[in-house]
Amino acid sequence: MASIKTLPNDVVQLIAAGEVIDSFGAVVRELAENAIDAGATKVAIAIYPQLWKIRVIDNGCGMDLEDLELCATPHSTSKIGDRHDLANIATLGFRGEALYSIAQVANLSIASCTSGDTGHLLKAHQDQISTASLHPMAVGSIVTVDHLFANFPVRRNALPSLAQQLKNIQQIVYHLALCHPHITWQIEQNDQRWLQISGGKTASEILPQLLKTITSNDLGDRHFTAANLVGLMPESSLEIVAGLPDRCHRHQPDWIKIAVNGRIVKFPALENAVIKAFFRTLPRDRHPICFLHLQLPPEQIDWNRHPAKNEIYLQHQEQWQELIKAAIAKTLRFSEANLPQVENQRVLNLIQTAEKKGEYLVDKNTSKSEVLETPKKSALKVIGQSRNTYILTEHAEGIWLVEQHIAHERILYEKLQIAWKIVPSDELIILSDLTPKQLEQLTENIGLALESFGKNLWKIKTIPVALQSCDNLEAALLELADGGDLATAQAAIACRTAVKNGTPLDQNTMENIIEQWQQTQNPHTCPHGRPIYLSLEETSLYRFFRRHWVLGKSHGITEKSPPKNH
Repeated sequence: MASIKTLPNDVVQLIAAGEVIDSFGAVVRELAENAIDAGATKVAIAIYPQLWKIRVIDNGCGMDLEDLELCATPHSTSKIGDRHDLANIATLGFRGEALYSIAQVANLSIASCTSGDTGHLLKAHQDQISTASLHPMAVGSIVTVDHLFANFPVRRNALPSLAQQLKNIQQIVYHLALCHPHITWQIEQNDQRWLQISGGKTASEILPQLLKTITSNDLGDRHFTAANLVGLMPESSLEIVAGLPDRCHRHQPDWIKIAVNGRIVKFPALENAVIKAFFRTLPRDRHPICFLHLQLPPEQIDWNRHPAKNEIYLQHQEQWQELIKAAIAKTLRFSEANLPQVENQRVLNLIQTAEKKGEYLVDKNTSKSEVLETPKKSALKVIGQSRNTYILTEHAEGIWLVEQHIAHERILYEKLQIAWKIVPSDELIILSDLTPKQLEQLTENIGLALESFGKNLWKIKTIPVALQSCDNLEAALLELADGGDLATAQAAIACRTAVKNGTPLDQNTMENIIEQWQQTQNPHTCPHGRPIYLSLEETSLYRFFRRHWVLGKSHGITEKSPPKNH
């Protein structure tokens, strides 16, 4: 007698439902994605953990009666129709399993209305679907799920703690908000406001709402197309929002987010590309904050890899890795786009308005052309040196203090990376008592040539060209011997050979350092992750010196009203 049997259809459906809906978070994810696919700009989610209940309200296009009656049946969807559509998916959902799977493990209620319609209500539980009834409402949908896993006590007991489930829901909403920044989200827990995310134009407006410790000034954001990123295909684009390495970073790599066509995915290869792009810009044991959003033709992606759709197959993976590194480098560099600029006409208008109100005076001899002067490409003007350590620079929006040693260190480090060269040594250099590890470091990692010169003595035959003018070459080589890889050695050489703090610099030297520093790939930090400059913006100085005061009122002077005539 055969031991292999075909499973009944109801068992097959329960198994499939268990793969799709396995937690509170899975319900929120599926319903929120349906709302996004419906074109919603506002999504409200209410969670009642103790009641095992979730409600999602959206202002999307809604469903008419015919679609409503089909939406909770298995494998029913408006998003694909044949094999060709499966290879060209442009929506978040496509399998037609979400609502049916929810109904298998909970009570499901769906109210929906399209433009010009009255609205209808439908209820479903397992394979029992009610007849839809009239339900007047605004355009959109209201989906209520309650008694979740009521018939699956083992699953209820096996779920993570409530705190973990809420954290998972928070992450799901955060990810959707980043990928779809135009949507406003309101999340309640037991009728108490929990999360509020206001919609914006780009992800750079969303990220500061999710990580309260950062502001928009801490971020660099760029949108790349084939026009401004070599190698990017014409039909593709890449959005980057990156924490500037001198201002924000994390203890863990938990805020490296990769999105593809509107969905955050797990993609270790691309995440590693991000980490490599930030190499030698962050302090030790710190990790970047970075959101990447790849937009590419649907036929280059296979979403049908995991029920949660958070893992994909991607064409041209290696090419994307290189593009990501190049795009991050461009985002972190200073350019005319991200160097401080000033909206000169707007500022002039504000000054003229304030002058008319008597709030402060403007020199009458100042011409409009002087106020409207456009900053040159080198937007930083050297105005002096402080304590033989800091180069003072001025720009259109304030003052920057640039630490001369680490700015020069960044310049030298990147030059060493581009033109690393080993040359014969012109002087006799003998090192003693080198350990096997130090010998390996100098020869294998750095590429120097050594030869035995007696017991425990080694003659250095070649040295890095950058150390030719070093005052204490033996000490420098020993420092390299104790280092790590080649990049570590290059950072050590750059640090040792850079201009020292406490050194007086003339105007020409300071201008050369500032000019070269602005052109580096990673101008925010030195190779060891220390910030290079301190920004004192005009807006901060304005507030500190209370320049919003009005002459007279700010000094306790009040104008007496003229006596009334009787």
